Order: sequence, then C-alpha cells, then structure tokens
Amino acid sequence: MTLARFSFIACLTLAIVQCATARTAIAADNTPPEGFVALFNGHNLDGWKGLAADPPKRAKMSKDELAAAQAKADERMRDHWKAVDGALVFDGKGDSLCTAKDYGDFELLVDWKILKDGDSGIYLRGSPQVQIWDPAVKAAMGVGSGGLFNNQKNPSKPTTTADKPVGEWNTFRIRMVGEKVSVWLNDQLVVDNVILENYWDRSQPIYATGQIELQNHGNTLYFKNVYVKEL
Repeated sequence: MTLARFSFIACLTLAIVQCATARTAIAADNTPPEGFVALFNGHNLDGWKGLAADPPKRAKMSKDELAAAQAKADERMRDHWKAVDGALVFDGKGDSLCTAKDYGDFELLVDWKILKDGDSGIYLRGSPQVQIWDPAVKAAMGVGSGGLFNNQKNPSKPTTTADKPVGEWNTFRIRMVGEKVSVWLNDQLVVDNVILENYWDRSQPIYATGQIELQNHGNTLYFKNVYVKEL
C-alpha cells in the first residue's frame, strides 16, 4: 500500500469515527437521566406555550380572555422559537417560552448557551429569575450567571463566577423546595438554599406552583437537555 493511499484511508477512517461520535452525542442529547422527564424532545415545541401575561394579569382574566391571550401568545412563540439541531433556539424577538405544565417543588437540569453580551434567565413558578448573562456585561461587579437577580432582601448574586466562555454550553442544576432555591452552574454551587422573592407582589411569598420559563431578553439564545423531576 502506498503512503498516499494509507493516508487517504486513515483520514477517511478518522472522518467516519468523528461523524459517528457526533451522531452519538446528538442522540444522547435530550434523553433524560433516571428520575427526570424531558421538557424538550429535541424536535419540536410540544409541551411548551407562549407567554400570555404575568401571573397577576393572568389571574384577573376570565376563562375566555385567557384562552384568547394564550392562543395569540402561542402563535407568537412559534414565530420566534424553533427546534434546530436538537436545541431550542430563540431569535431575539418575541417573548419567553413557558412550560405547558405548572410545577411546585422540583429539580431542573438545563443546558444553555448565549452570545456576546447575552442576557437571559430561568423563571421559576412564573417568577424571575435565575440569571443568565455574559459576565462581561457586569464585569465591574464581577458577577457571573446563576444568581437570583430580582431578590431585594435576600442574596441576589452568585457566590462565584462559574460561567464557561461565551458561545460554549453551560449547565444549570436548579433545585426549588418551598420558597428556597439552590443553583449549581457547571457543577459549582453558586446559590445555596436562598429564598426566592415574589417579584410580582413583594408583600407575598413566592407562588406555590407555576410555570417554568426560558426568558426572552432581546438576544439569540440556545437551550437543550431540559429535564425536570418533581419532588
């Protein structure tokens, strides 16, 4: 066998192995670990809905008003959120993406990726939020992602910056029991059993149940491997 032919076969074999590895990785995405349920199936928006309004406004709507608002929100959702190559992709327009189901106590796993100057978050029980952003946006404060950004009385900042470089995938593990939330970012505990305040009515505790939302903040966002376990 000539050296040129050997090199060609070696390169071809390497390409086949790399393709197989990539297919395996894609297949492994959006497959829930034991005890969890996948909120995103990797193919479409089944199990998700658009943001009709904030919780206080939804509570004041009649059944017919809420149905009409939800139908309009779902149409807007489909215009701006897409399933692309096994990921939920937001085009930077429109509103947050919401689970069709409400949750009480739960553990949530989610992978996310942003671009430079990106800004987003995860709403828990319909309330803001576990923060996602480019740490450079708040470089002067040295604040990474994972904090309970809207807290006023209780800690709002993560204890450390555990973000990967912008453009790489990050992983949240979020555990919510009662009023308290713990957040792990890339396997580092950044929020330790902190009370999440009710942003919509600060005189009241956080809602007992509510939807999980992937927040819109006017920039391109990516999410995958979205899993939940009810506690």
